[in-house]
Amino acid sequence: MRRREFLTLIGSAAAAWPLAARAQQPLNPVVGFLSGRSPVEALGVVAAFRKGLSESGFVEPQNVTIDFRWAEGQFDRLPALARELIDRPVAVVAALGGSDTAAKSATTTIPIVFGTGGDPVANGLVASLNKPGGNITGVTFLTAALGAKRLGLLRDLVPAAQVIALLANPNYYLGPVQIRDVEEAARALGQTLVVLDGSTDEKIEAAFAALGPQHVSALLVSSDPFFDTRRDRLVALASSACDLSVSRICGGRWPDELWDQHH
Repeated sequence: MRRREFLTLIGSAAAAWPLAARAQQPLNPVVGFLSGRSPVEALGVVAAFRKGLSESGFVEPQNVTIDFRWAEGQFDRLPALARELIDRPVAVVAALGGSDTAAKSATTTIPIVFGTGGDPVANGLVASLNKPGGNITGVTFLTAALGAKRLGLLRDLVPAAQVIALLANPNYYLGPVQIRDVEEAARALGQTLVVLDGSTDEKIEAAFAALGPQHVSALLVSSDPFFDTRRDRLVALASSACDLSVSRICGGRWPDELWDQHH
């Protein structure tokens, strides 16, 4: 499902909110926006979100209010942030950036529209894709399910890589699944894989410091809002890792100018 369809779900959910419940709301309905990311990293998403709402007839501040909550990569904050929105209360919650499970745990009555990179059925968000059930629906972008495919692409890109590292966040609820999938794919390909813990800023720094001693030739960064909010730092660390040795090859989805500079 496309992003515009996802945003239309938000508008529809707000419009369908029962009249009795609306009577308890402020003059303008309040849309809760919950995200595991930072507001700076999500500027484009927020702009598209507002545009999608306006296309459904909801324009801030004329007839809708958006209340934002940002975890900035600290996923343990999400349950409390979700509860703040529910207690306000809001008419509907848009759960993005890894916040879907926290939103679902916070309410069984207020409509929730999620955008997730994982499998919403396997992760217990919905009963099925055709009939989500309960008070929650949304879309999946399947990014978390593409780890094995991305490993194969990285091997094609850097065929000489004897050791490939996976930077992953085991604290992210999709992290263990991504690690398992990439490990299984590496075994099937006969590829040596080193899993590096990137669950904190300190561990990310330590992970990149370990690339040389572990003879890593290419790096795969898992799909994770925590890493999205630290994209610039990851690029800088990858650049430094490439500079450690002219014989070292760094692979991954970095900006074209960085790729050209080091290849």
